[in-house]
Amino acid sequence: MRAARYHEFGDVETLVVEEVPDPHPGAGEIRVRVAAAGVNPIDWKVRSGAARERIPVDLPAIPGRDATGVVDEIGAGVDGVSVGDRVFGLGGVTGATAELAVLSAWAPAPTAWSDEEAAGAGLAPVTAMSGLTVLGPLEGRTLLVEGASGGVGSAAVEIAVAQGATVIGTAGERNQEFLASLGAIPTTYGPGLAERVATLAPGGVDLAFDTAASGSLADLVAIVGGDPARVSTVADHANAERLGVHVANARNDPALLADVGELGRRGRYTPRIERTYPLEQIREAHAHSESGHTRGKIVVLI
Repeated sequence: MRAARYHEFGDVETLVVEEVPDPHPGAGEIRVRVAAAGVNPIDWKVRSGAARERIPVDLPAIPGRDATGVVDEIGAGVDGVSVGDRVFGLGGVTGATAELAVLSAWAPAPTAWSDEEAAGAGLAPVTAMSGLTVLGPLEGRTLLVEGASGGVGSAAVEIAVAQGATVIGTAGERNQEFLASLGAIPTTYGPGLAERVATLAPGGVDLAFDTAASGSLADLVAIVGGDPARVSTVADHANAERLGVHVANARNDPALLADVGELGRRGRYTPRIERTYPLEQIREAHAHSESGHTRGKIVVLI
């Protein structure tokens, strides 16, 4: 099969497209013929070597954790899915940006989603749901999402709105209309955030969710009244530990993926795709993600 791969840690120039051996699913896994794969910040952090102590990988490695495609091989002990089913889901930290990928958690892809959208529905919304769930029920509450225009942030906005929350989202100036289209009350990030939020939510903010690791975690705690239990982050682990804020991590949970798919079927969540790239432009796709200025998800078409 053809796949993107890197043989050493480094910048985007380490990425090549080449023929590699076909993978096969183990017990509890499936293999899909990939239509599209997501590009996430963890992909280039692993590729660069920045995450090697926390997330060791064997080289050479195929980047990518989430993908969509049609099931073509099923491992031992798997039921509820058949060859030919169209699914989206998650594999290991690496392995998705290839013609064939092994998934350990998956769910049926809603028919309303394009392949690009389904490819963006694995890691980002599951990460968002993990960060929102620890905050408790959202209905009738006011939630502040820091970094609301990125892949995880935009998913969090739509999911929280679907659950009945009033959402204030922070993003740069160019993404204010985008946030409004998701159902959020948009504002900018940076100095003066507490004052801007107080104007937008005179009744106060109940909860805050950080997806940006922009150094604002202490400010978010203050905005929710000083209670770190009302704040979660999926990005700023170091400050979360210091402040006592919830830390949430993505996990390969088929129940969360099923919940995401159900929201898609009900028309309550659609993965937002900023740009797609062909497999041959994997370097450009990673460089785009690494720039840190994405609106929604970046997807590689296989």
